[in-house]
Amino acid sequence: MNYRWIAVIVLSFCPAIVVLAQKDQGYQVLRMTSAFTSFPDTGRAKGWLDGDSIFRPVAGHYDDSSVLLVVPPRLKRDRKVDLIFWFHGWHNNIDTALQFYGLARQFAAANCDAVLVLAEAAKNAADSYGGKLRRSGDFAGLVKDVMEELKQYGIVPGDAVAGHVVLGGHSGGFSAMADILANGGVPVDEVYLFDALYGRLPVFLDWIKEDKRHHFVHWYTDHGGGTDVMSDTLMQQLEAQHIDYVLTGEALLNAGQIRANKVLFVHSMREHNVIINDPDDFRLLLENSSVILGKR
Repeated sequence: MNYRWIAVIVLSFCPAIVVLAQKDQGYQVLRMTSAFTSFPDTGRAKGWLDGDSIFRPVAGHYDDSSVLLVVPPRLKRDRKVDLIFWFHGWHNNIDTALQFYGLARQFAAANCDAVLVLAEAAKNAADSYGGKLRRSGDFAGLVKDVMEELKQYGIVPGDAVAGHVVLGGHSGGFSAMADILANGGVPVDEVYLFDALYGRLPVFLDWIKEDKRHHFVHWYTDHGGGTDVMSDTLMQQLEAQHIDYVLTGEALLNAGQIRANKVLFVHSMREHNVIINDPDDFRLLLENSSVILGKR
């Protein structure tokens, strides 16, 4: 396999925690609901025996359509509003993911002129199922609902539309992200996977091939339960189709390499659950996004 070793830097993403404006934190958090989130969905209408072999009833696991919006303090009131969506993994929910991984804090620190969106998936369960996001155009409905909420609060102009869309996620969040790429009905410019490549390789490969401007990053460990093997497989497929990519070690990465390489694999020696904010790697990716403009 032909690849180049380069370097890794840390990023920070800031998720919001509650429904209130967090003025002292440098960002505002709003809570809404949408009929276009993953759940409720017929595929889990009777509950589910999850990946831990524990039966999860609908109540408390597959009945929450909440969405958190994290808004920076000086969001430009432009007609086009960039959106960054985050999808959590197993044993989490949007509130725990926001707090534990410091998503809102990292997002605010990155000074992105965008809105961070956390849409609930399987809640506190070992389940990667994307629910209604598998349906054609469902994600487009979620984007529309987010924009309407921002307009209702006067955060964006009444004629505003979604601009660039970035998908980020950890671990089991990969499946919902693949559903969006395959069926969402909305163009996606960047994909950030954190130890999250467990499958759906044809979907990610097709998206990479679709546009040379697409920016794909998989930050993976040896402790993700197969993400290292899947990364190697995808790199072989990219090589077979003569698509350039870069593989680098985390200790070597720098910001310029993130900006310069549209398909980037970052190998980390750390544990599965600490590669997002220890240090702040989500922030690092956002600061070097190819489409999200900061205010630095």
